[in-house]
Amino acid sequence: MQTTVALCPSTFSVLQASRLGGIHQWLAMVFFSVWLTGCTSLPSKVDRPVSTALANPMETRLGQLVQARAAQAGTRNDSGFALVGNAELAFTSRMTLIKAAQKTLDIQYYAIFADDTTERMFVALREAAGRGVRIRILLDDFNTSGKNAQVLKLAFEKNIELRLFNPLPGGRGSMVLRIVSNLKDVARMQRRMHNKIFVADNAVAITGGRNLGETYFGQSEGTNFIDIDVLAAGRIARDLSRSFDQYWNNPLAYPVQSLMTKKEIEALKPKPAPASAPQPAADAAAMETPAKTLALAADAPNALPDSTDLRLLTWAWAPSALLVDQPSKIAADADDVEEAQETAVDGLLQLMSQAKTDLLIVSPYFVPGERMMSQFAEIRRRGVRVRVLTNSLASNDAPAAHVGYARYREALLAMGIEIYEMRAEQEGTVLSFGSGTGSTGGSKNSSRASLHAKVVVMDGSLLVVGSMNLDLRSKLQNSEVAIIIRNRALSLEATRMIEPALTSGAYHVELVDGQLVWRAPQGSNLKDSTTEPDASLPLKLLLKLIGPLAPDEML
Repeated sequence: MQTTVALCPSTFSVLQASRLGGIHQWLAMVFFSVWLTGCTSLPSKVDRPVSTALANPMETRLGQLVQARAAQAGTRNDSGFALVGNAELAFTSRMTLIKAAQKTLDIQYYAIFADDTTERMFVALREAAGRGVRIRILLDDFNTSGKNAQVLKLAFEKNIELRLFNPLPGGRGSMVLRIVSNLKDVARMQRRMHNKIFVADNAVAITGGRNLGETYFGQSEGTNFIDIDVLAAGRIARDLSRSFDQYWNNPLAYPVQSLMTKKEIEALKPKPAPASAPQPAADAAAMETPAKTLALAADAPNALPDSTDLRLLTWAWAPSALLVDQPSKIAADADDVEEAQETAVDGLLQLMSQAKTDLLIVSPYFVPGERMMSQFAEIRRRGVRVRVLTNSLASNDAPAAHVGYARYREALLAMGIEIYEMRAEQEGTVLSFGSGTGSTGGSKNSSRASLHAKVVVMDGSLLVVGSMNLDLRSKLQNSEVAIIIRNRALSLEATRMIEPALTSGAYHVELVDGQLVWRAPQGSNLKDSTTEPDASLPLKLLLKLIGPLAPDEML
């Protein structure tokens, strides 16, 4: 069989692959991978049984609890919300929903990473499946390589189904191999399902910016992500479930069994590093059951608790709406998506255009593009105050995205938009949004932070929490989801969570006599800077080298 392959790697693909080796090694990997996978394709006949969310949430304790809380609140609004800006609560709330579920768990994520934190979730999921809970997990396929491929073994557990959205053929040995193996179809590789949804018994849900992994729950000894989720109950949870069903039953969702066997997944498991000397204590611990081992881990000083009482949170019942992209946005023939359908980002921009007094925007990757810049200019002409919190070059986990943002930074400042860039080195303090205390609960004492939350607060009365960034990738390439909530108390709470990061955790960027100046965070004992603060020379060179070359929509 002869296959003709067009090598057209994106800037993103080349940067990701070339970081791990010399140019000769990288080129050899490219040609070998293309030759190896030239005939690889996805299966054409796939058994994909249709299933839907739980029809009657009132059959469950969670459904009954939601109804009782709504009655107790004496409200006509059919949906309740509680903000989650703390890494500990983000983990414990998910664990609580797993343990409370009686009928169904529907879980949809861009990435689930294999580590100690998610293994605790997997143990709880297996226990839930063992008591008869039907579990459906829908996962984007981009990050399911190397160690993270072990997550796919959940598909072979009783009562657990796992499907991969928009899967990529081949290259599961490592992320680099995954990228270079799919250079023949860069357009497909770029289109990702970025939605994050976690629904228990079609009654209570969590959505927002977080994926599942230790860096999202404050447990990494390196960089941890600062994020915000929202707990949602009632009608809006059912809306999220309907969205989940659309993706789950879409032809782009492939059951893991149609792509790999359990033995093939096991073969990708990283080999343990050889021990330098016998360690009886470690050997004994290794023989314990996973549940016992994880219970011991949960008792460690910095470990996250296993659950929380969600009834103790401050819930607000409020009008709400769901912004969500259609699965067809990711389809192979979706090149003209901007003209073909309105996206979630379009809906958010339309909403922002109605601002009267104030916009507070949190977006880790902020690449406006020309059309968005025009909208910002119109908003500013009406006298609306606009504040933006985004990553600095040093705190950005995707430096290429900073390239796109830097193109627009001076023009944004010239409009009068206030820009704050997250400081990477947080000196062990604010690693979660919270009530202004900087507390991270059970989080490890990592000093590096990277912004990951996606939030908009408008006019102090309307709040948007979701998965999308204000960039062209979210608008054109990824599918996204967000909840719009009209409630002054929640909007004020979100603002109180975010504003301490503006003053003490971020540089305030200004344009002084045509030159960029980074004002040091209050109380940091740092000096103002006229160059990208905290960033290494290689990062600054990267900004200058690829800045003129890479298109906005690829960053």
